[in-house]
Amino acid sequence: MTLESKLSSKAEIRRKKIIELTQARGNVSVELLTELLDVSPQTVRRDLKQLCNDNLLRRRHGGVECFEQQLNAPYDLRAATNPTEKKAIADAVADVIPDGATVFISIGSTPAIVAEALTQKSGLTVMTNNLNAAMVLSNEPSNRIIIPGGEVRMPDRDILGDGVLDFFNSYRAEFGIFGVAGVSEDGGLLDFHASEVRVREAIRTHCKTSILVMDSTKLTRTAPAIGGNLFDVDLIIMDQHPGDDFSAISDRVGDRLKLVGGDAS
Repeated sequence: MTLESKLSSKAEIRRKKIIELTQARGNVSVELLTELLDVSPQTVRRDLKQLCNDNLLRRRHGGVECFEQQLNAPYDLRAATNPTEKKAIADAVADVIPDGATVFISIGSTPAIVAEALTQKSGLTVMTNNLNAAMVLSNEPSNRIIIPGGEVRMPDRDILGDGVLDFFNSYRAEFGIFGVAGVSEDGGLLDFHASEVRVREAIRTHCKTSILVMDSTKLTRTAPAIGGNLFDVDLIIMDQHPGDDFSAISDRVGDRLKLVGGDAS
């Protein structure tokens, strides 16, 4: 392999990693990429210029962000992002859910991690279109697991289709656990598809206590479909304070916001 081809290969690997990081976080700065990739700011800027020229990313002040129309990051990448924070969120949810409860669980990597934390419970009745959650909770023989019919989306292992909305509209639960793709500055809840919004809202409206689970990176992510608002949710469990940009929202949410991370304040 020539020196030129070696350099080209390294650049391609780096740029793929930049896209993955941007999809996972919504946006990234030159400073962060310099640290994570262990290269110079000049190298990062060259990579970003090329990615933006190729219409793979969009410029923002000090870095880049995803286009709104881009698809969600791959499931395995999302599941591996902020694992410590998501584990703390999941454990906090498990403290709220008693044995014998009826529970809705939505699609997504964080709700699936919540399901893992719920394995310490028994006698649950769980309605979910998240097969990762269904499988892990099925290991407890006293649990009752109910899933809708439809097509399985891979590799996320969730169930899609018109019947999913009818499914959640046909049940009532004590607790509804769901995540979101992002949150807008006015508290609007964002997802990548309108169908995901409709199902999430069915879960929220048909349970006694709605629980939104998300790590703080969701506050900087964009997604095209919107429905529902943070102010409609009964309990919001996050890893750390949302920061000054969202201070008005967090003040209005009040004690419905529960912080569980090491940096919670």
